[in-house]
Amino acid sequence: MKIMVIVAHPNLNDSEKNQALLSELRKQPDTHIRDLYQEYSNWSINVEREHQLLIEHDRIVFQFPFYWYSCPPLLKKWFDDVLTFGWAFGPEGENLKGKEFMIATTTGGSENEYRAGGRNWFTISEYIRPIQSTIARCNGTFLPAFVCYNSSADALKDEAKRYAEFVRNSQTTLAQ
Repeated sequence: MKIMVIVAHPNLNDSEKNQALLSELRKQPDTHIRDLYQEYSNWSINVEREHQLLIEHDRIVFQFPFYWYSCPPLLKKWFDDVLTFGWAFGPEGENLKGKEFMIATTTGGSENEYRAGGRNWFTISEYIRPIQSTIARCNGTFLPAFVCYNSSADALKDEAKRYAEFVRNSQTTLAQ
């Protein structure tokens, strides 16, 4: 299985969590890691190239910091520019059919903060439903999300190993 990880972090070099997660992923075979903010620092997305990369990979992982209850703005622009009518959905928009998609996100809060009655009121699964719906509309298969909550430095190494395993072996789809 060919896996592409699209990392969308505006300050990736300063992110201890995301760097740890990526460090473990880089050890995995058939895993292509891309830094969206580095590749498109001018915010001009090469749609044809993105289409080709999506076609070439079986599983696509969107890795990003949970950013105001959503994804960072360049990833939102990527969705808007790349997942186009007639290519990703609509008549003849079958290019993503059978592709697997996964979200991997990091938070500054604990898991208890992301629940009913918690500080953030809702679960991460509830907050990422718009992305899940986008993938479903594009005929993709949405896999369970990986969430790295506020981990201690000691726990981060184990969390990174768990992440690499999760990305490679997750097969359970969420109800659509």
